[in-house]
Amino acid sequence: MDAPQQSDARPVLEGPDIARVLTRIAHEIVERAKGADDVVLLGIPTRGVFLARRLAEKLEQITGRATPVGSLDITMYRDDLRLRPARALARTEIPGDGVDGRLVVLVDDVLFSGRTIRAALDALGDIGRPRAVQLAVLVDRGHRELPIRADYVGKNLPTSLREAVKVQLAEEDGRDAVLLGVRELAQPAATGEN
Repeated sequence: MDAPQQSDARPVLEGPDIARVLTRIAHEIVERAKGADDVVLLGIPTRGVFLARRLAEKLEQITGRATPVGSLDITMYRDDLRLRPARALARTEIPGDGVDGRLVVLVDDVLFSGRTIRAALDALGDIGRPRAVQLAVLVDRGHRELPIRADYVGKNLPTSLREAVKVQLAEEDGRDAVLLGVRELAQPAATGEN
């Protein structure tokens, strides 16, 4: 996702807020999935993977059972490959029993245009045939370009296209926060956000 200019960035979620919304999302997953027995969490690299692992821990606390968790690299499925500099492939890790016939919950940090999730659905289709696919995001900032909607949202954060949302997670950034700031002028509107 794009980085807000640090001097203008203001936190909209801090560490305790993020922990709270992940707990709420985990409870919602259990409720909607009627116990979450066949749920598989797949995080979209990079921060979506960390969020998926955290959700798996919360689900285990609620249900007493381990929830399979993995990652789904969407790099080669993106529709902007020719527009952006080449980037290293991330890892796709599908848990033990795969995704066939299971409820797959895709997990990402920010939902923006919907293009990243479209790419994730394409990648998932090459891996197997889930019973159903749902989407959990930490932040939904609006501005959809495709008809994609999250099933589980930590925070709806209406933004202007001039604003940037930056998610920081302790595993990658040393702290947990969601920052809102002014987009750096050199970046196009949809760079790196979903």
